[in-house]
Amino acid sequence: MQTRKPIESWLTDLDGVLIHEGVPVPGADAFLKALKESGKPFLVLTNNSIYTPRDLRARLARMGLDVPVANIWTSALATAKFLDDQRPGGTAHVIGEAGLTTALHDVGYVLTDSEPDYVVLGETRTYSFEALTKAIRLINDGARFLCTNPDQTGPSPQGVLPAAGSVAALITKATGKEPYFIGKPNPLMMRAGLNAIGAHSETSAMIGDRMDTDVLAGLESGMKTYLVLTGLTTVADIGRYPFRPSYVVDSIADLVAEV
Repeated sequence: MQTRKPIESWLTDLDGVLIHEGVPVPGADAFLKALKESGKPFLVLTNNSIYTPRDLRARLARMGLDVPVANIWTSALATAKFLDDQRPGGTAHVIGEAGLTTALHDVGYVLTDSEPDYVVLGETRTYSFEALTKAIRLINDGARFLCTNPDQTGPSPQGVLPAAGSVAALITKATGKEPYFIGKPNPLMMRAGLNAIGAHSETSAMIGDRMDTDVLAGLESGMKTYLVLTGLTTVADIGRYPFRPSYVVDSIADLVAEV
């Protein structure tokens, strides 16, 4: 059996791993400090497309977590990278927040509701009937349908919230068109992130709290995977899936020594 190479770069999910319902997970600051002191490339990933990396850095800093902008990779950035590769200088009708619209502007996309090349659905806390109706009509008229991430729910201090995947299902029901999802577990998001930090999957590890996105994305990208139990997945949930993480640990605090 071939011996796996040592871990030279780390990718970690944000919600459920480093923070939980807006509060840092114990050990998150120590893990980030160890990463920076090691000099190893790392990324903090999130399927949430609401915030720009600069916004996320500021939000994390207020919680006492120091993550440089260059080490943050979002589904919005991955979506913009995908569109820039597929159709440079194209047009899109966007349902989403600044994280998504800024990423698309930065790659030269024009945002319009006049015969756009794409309808791009992202996360927002203000989905409106009018915006969804417009998206449905544009897709029916020939616009290609993309969604930043497949997550059906997201966390909040008050409980779960409907996320982009749930809204995408509504649009699919009305149009008969399935979106192409960019975020985890699509390996596309992982490979683009690895390329951004000059890392390779054979020497990288993915840390997450979800089997269906984080662990699956790491597995399909060829990385070692760590499941932490500080988020949505419990030990009892693991057996429901036909795949397993490389390791299961209680929290990110258990991985500080691994860096």
